[in-house]
Amino acid sequence: MAQSQHSTSLLDTQMLEQLTDARVGVVYTEWNDSIINAQLEGCERILKQFHARMTHKEAVPGAFELPFACKRLWERNGGTSNAPEAIIAFGAVIRGGTPHFDYVCNAATDGILQLNLTLPIPVIFGVLTLDSEAQAWERLGGPHGHKGEEAALTALKMIQFCRR
Repeated sequence: MAQSQHSTSLLDTQMLEQLTDARVGVVYTEWNDSIINAQLEGCERILKQFHARMTHKEAVPGAFELPFACKRLWERNGGTSNAPEAIIAFGAVIRGGTPHFDYVCNAATDGILQLNLTLPIPVIFGVLTLDSEAQAWERLGGPHGHKGEEAALTALKMIQFCRR
């Protein structure tokens, strides 16, 4: 199982000390709201720490809708002074007893991949794909790090990459 402490370069923030005025948009799901709220709190902590600004914070019903909402966020705001330089898509899909989990996870993954290949800004995959709610808490401050914080760090590093 991947653990953030096994990827020390991901958590190395020294390169972000020179980053200024970064703009990040966030799209998140209404499903599993306690998990999503923890992801958002972690994301906001990191953005604040690095003096970045959350330009947009939009909710959608579920993970299936994330790619569309990310695309619309860019279409409405790209090219403006308030345009995000990266978008983070947050969701939490918990496996049930039907194949629905697989369809939703595949759609969200494929959709966000396509956005990364077509939009001029990165879209960060912050969708937790889980077998149980307990796994979420292991990834939100437990032994697997904090995936909300890691998504924000990824967004900031990709913004810096794009600015170079």
